[in-house]
Amino acid sequence: MTSDEPRAATDIPPMIATGADVAEHDTLKYHLLGPSLTKAGQDSVDQQKVSEIIYNASKGSKFFNNEEIKDKNLTQKIERILSRKRQLERIDLASDLRSADDYIAELELSRDLSQTVVHIDCDAFYAAVEELDRPELKTVPMAVGKGVLTTCNYHARKFGCRSGMAGFVAMKLCPNLICLPLNFEKYTAKAKEVREILADYDPRFESASIDEAYLNITQYCEEEQMDPEDVVAQLRNEVAEKTKITISAGIAANAKIAKIASNRNKPNGQFRVANDRATILAFMRDLPTRKVNGVGRVFERELDAIGVKTCGDIYSQRAYLSKLFGEKAFRFLMQCYLGLGRTRIQPAEEYERKSVGTESTFRDMSGKAELRAKLRWIAEELEKDLARTQFKGRTLVLKAKLHTYEVLTRQVVLPKAVHMADDLYTFALPMMAKLEREIPGMKLRLMGLRCTHLVSMKKSGIDFFGLRRQNSSTEGERQPGSPKRTASATADEEGEWEVWPEEEFEEAARQERQDEMNEMELLSQEDQLSSANDLEEANRRHKHGREILPNPTPKKDDKPPVEEEEGFWDCPICARPQSADDKAFNEHIDYCLSKQTIKEAVKETPLAEERPPSTGKRRAALTSTDMERKKRLFFG
Repeated sequence: MTSDEPRAATDIPPMIATGADVAEHDTLKYHLLGPSLTKAGQDSVDQQKVSEIIYNASKGSKFFNNEEIKDKNLTQKIERILSRKRQLERIDLASDLRSADDYIAELELSRDLSQTVVHIDCDAFYAAVEELDRPELKTVPMAVGKGVLTTCNYHARKFGCRSGMAGFVAMKLCPNLICLPLNFEKYTAKAKEVREILADYDPRFESASIDEAYLNITQYCEEEQMDPEDVVAQLRNEVAEKTKITISAGIAANAKIAKIASNRNKPNGQFRVANDRATILAFMRDLPTRKVNGVGRVFERELDAIGVKTCGDIYSQRAYLSKLFGEKAFRFLMQCYLGLGRTRIQPAEEYERKSVGTESTFRDMSGKAELRAKLRWIAEELEKDLARTQFKGRTLVLKAKLHTYEVLTRQVVLPKAVHMADDLYTFALPMMAKLEREIPGMKLRLMGLRCTHLVSMKKSGIDFFGLRRQNSSTEGERQPGSPKRTASATADEEGEWEVWPEEEFEEAARQERQDEMNEMELLSQEDQLSSANDLEEANRRHKHGREILPNPTPKKDDKPPVEEEEGFWDCPICARPQSADDKAFNEHIDYCLSKQTIKEAVKETPLAEERPPSTGKRRAALTSTDMERKKRLFFG
């Protein structure tokens, strides 16, 4: 980025600068611009004008009042951060500075420039799919979604319309905006077409959502003897030809930079950040922090308050970061400054799932019978999700949003892992009843249930002790496109791959966007034009795109199939290798645990009353006989 480039719409405008001259509600106006401010197609939009329209359109609503409270709380938090920073500036931070520099040096040792990661993003996906059926919409402002916009075409974005915006607010920005209802089946079918093409370039591509994915094309480039940019251009052309929609792509050494780069030449373009340290540092230096996946509106304001507007500004504040924001944030920010990120790309289904949940928005509801009927319905929906994902939960969380937009959560640790609607409802009902006692006349606008501390119900792939079995064909062998280990990896971490702290921040940013969508849905309900259909659309949208589907089989694989060698699992009792067959393996374990085997072991072990009383002194060294006896009783 050069100094003569036009200022990006996502650069922090003067309205959120801190200081005595800040006008009332200026920070709130910036906050109301929403989490989709970084969406492409808005560089020429006067965001200050847009913020005024959103501000005036929502002023006086319950949503507005809640956002005002949140903005004041954030302002107070920032004041505490600045006060803490002033205190730190008066003390010697030489030790913190050295620690930060040591961490930077360690991170540099982990830099992997050997991989080529691509992030692809379908251009205005829902809108593009709708335009295939109605070509006349390609030349006019249009959006998909009634109560809340889920996407807009690029004509609508020029007016400031964007995803996550209440429909009636968007109509004030663009009175001629055409809004279509969502058609999830149509989008899912088109996404499947795109996924089938992606599998030809990286069978282990990673779906980030219904319209975006990560690929590691290192192996493809080597096998086809092609340059990464040529490969991506070929991929984009193939998608456009076969699916009739366009995609944009970012090419880089890791997933973090690839995602940022994919937004550079939208729509229907690609941008590459070369696998070169100097190029990467220069790319990150002038990048606004908000452009980084994982930095949301709140974190952006906090960083801006201490003088961190771009990733290049992080370095000068490195001695303060851990004390102001915590160690995890410090590590995340230093990796942003250096342009480091994960290179491991894997199918979404291989990630460990931490929770399964569902929620529903509705008009103000206060009757006990109504609330219990809604709770029952949500329990039944959660049962379907748990059955689909094949999990049970040991902890149940109830989420409730009051008509004042205040969010309450309650949770209970269950006596057993559950997945049936009857059990979910039974354990959720006392939490609901307690809320009703605590808040007389309680009115809700959103309700949800979520299971955490999950237990898999899948039978295959789990060993005798409930641990996931290793694939014998991949043990000890680095697969194509697998990342190298970080500098801090040790011999004790055998089998562990790189771990970056960005996951937690990216998840927080995703949750912020989801919360914003929920709040926009509630704001749209306050508008007289909203309807029951809008609520139904919102509830369906909560689920759509979140399903984790297995990657399709590549069609271009002309190589003859290689017969897999028979795998073996080590018996945890006798340690002898056994055929990797569930039935045979279980029969062998039954044999090892047979009554006769246990009887023999018990016979050789002295009874408690036969053992000499403890004298409190250190035990004598075990004899060879003792050691052999212990081995027989050792179960892993």
